[in-house]
Amino acid sequence: MNFLRILLIASTLALVGCASTPMKVAETQTVPQARADESQVVFMRSSFLGSAISASLYDVSKGEPKFIGIIDNGTKIAYPSEPGKRVFMVVSEAADFMEANLQPGKTYYSLVTPRMGMWKARFSLWPIRNDGTTEYNTGTDAFNGWLTGTKLVENSHETLAWNTANIDSIKSKYAEYWAVWKEKSAEDLAARTLNASDGK
Repeated sequence: MNFLRILLIASTLALVGCASTPMKVAETQTVPQARADESQVVFMRSSFLGSAISASLYDVSKGEPKFIGIIDNGTKIAYPSEPGKRVFMVVSEAADFMEANLQPGKTYYSLVTPRMGMWKARFSLWPIRNDGTTEYNTGTDAFNGWLTGTKLVENSHETLAWNTANIDSIKSKYAEYWAVWKEKSAEDLAARTLNASDGK
């Protein structure tokens, strides 16, 4: 019982630390064009469920978590990425992933969605398609709402410091949940992968 209480308190403190660590609102709210030699992924979050809970985003393409930023409800983050095969991770109570095949000069979009966990909301990353074949796609009014109804944010000194202080916990969650991810079926992985053709 004491162990469970300690675990709950630790999880709560980590949540409070993340939630109280603000990103900076970008001076220019227009999402920039991707550079010709880079790809760009825009992560957006817009959902009432779990809206008080923050989540952190990472690029884990090279087997080590590289901090992208903290995404709160009503915000978006534009992340310049190397083209090619990439893997991204969202972390809160647990970790989840999205794979990607990116082309240079293209901008891609992903929606961060909440689901309820044991103590607080967990999050998933969903690819936003460019072909209208799925619920999340660029041809819907919902997509326009996500794009215009979220603020573009950037890392601050506080968020960078938060990542440094919590990186050991982040690495542990990466190791634990990446093993789970690798057990997914090919069909599940395909549904959670940004395709090269999804870029704009």
